Amino acid sequence: MIEHSSKKACSLLVFTDLDGTLLDHDTYSFAPALPAITILKEKNVPLIFCTSKTRAEIEEIQLQLDNIHPFISENGGAIFIPKDYFSHRFHFTRENSHYIIIELGTSYPKLREVLNQMNTLFPGKLRGFGDLTPKEVANLCGFSLSQATLAKKREYDEPFILEDESLEDALEEIASRSLLQINRGGRFYHLIGNSDKGKAVLKLRDLYGQKSTNLKTVALGDSLNDLPMLKVVDYPILVQKPDGSYDPSVKLDNLILAPGSGPSGWCEALLKLVTTIHRRGHKDRRDE
Repeated sequence: MIEHSSKKACSLLVFTDLDGTLLDHDTYSFAPALPAITILKEKNVPLIFCTSKTRAEIEEIQLQLDNIHPFISENGGAIFIPKDYFSHRFHFTRENSHYIIIELGTSYPKLREVLNQMNTLFPGKLRGFGDLTPKEVANLCGFSLSQATLAKKREYDEPFILEDESLEDALEEIASRSLLQINRGGRFYHLIGNSDKGKAVLKLRDLYGQKSTNLKTVALGDSLNDLPMLKVVDYPILVQKPDGSYDPSVKLDNLILAPGSGPSGWCEALLKLVTTIHRRGHKDRRDE
C-alpha cells in the first residue's frame, strides 16, 4: 500500500466526479480506471472525489480504493477532511471522531421543506429522494438495496425526479426565493443551497496551497453539474457519455476532451495528462 503524507507538499491535485466519470454509468465499476489510479498513488497525487453522492456512499468507495484523501460530498455541500491530514490550522464548521468538516451547503431539512412547498403547488409532478423508498431508489439508479440506503442518507442535497420539464423555470423561482438553486445532473435534478462543486474545490485547493507552491489542479466530469468544478482548475477534462457524445452544455476554452466514456475515458485522458505534466516538470527543473 502506498501511503500519502499530507505534511509533504504535493504539486498536483486531481478532483473527480464519480457517476458516469470515474464510475461506469451502468455498472458503477471503476475497474477500467485502476491503471491511472495506481499511477496517482505512486506519484503521491491526491485523488479527491467531488460528487453528488452522500458521505456514506463516498466512504464505501474510499474504502474500496484505499483512498485516504479528503472528499467533497453532495455537489459541494461539505468538505470532509480526515483528522490530522493537514498539519496547519484552518477554519472549519465542525468535527467528529473521523473528520474535520467544512460545511458550505444548506441543511437537508431546509431542502425538504422547500421541496414540499413545490409538491404542494405542483402535486404529482416531482419526487425527491426523501419521498422514495430504498427499493425505488435502487430501481431508478441500478443500485443494490444497501447502496440505495446509503444514497438516501442526504445532508446537503436533495435529488428529485421532475415529470414535467416545462416546470423548470417555476421551480427555480421557488428555489431562489428561499436562497436555493436547482442543478441538473446526469440522472436527477438537485435542489441545493448556495454551494457548488467549484466553490468547494477552491476551498480545498487553498488548504493544500498553504504547503505547496506552483500547485496544479485537474478535474474530470461528464455533465453540466460538473461545470463549476471544471471552470476553476488548470486542466478541465470532460469524459464522454455512454453513447460517445459530450455534454454540449459544457463549454470552456481550455477543455480537454477524454477519448472515451466513463472510467476508460477517465483513465486514458488522465494517464496522458499526468505524463505530460511530469515531463514538463522535469524540463522546467533542467532549465532552471
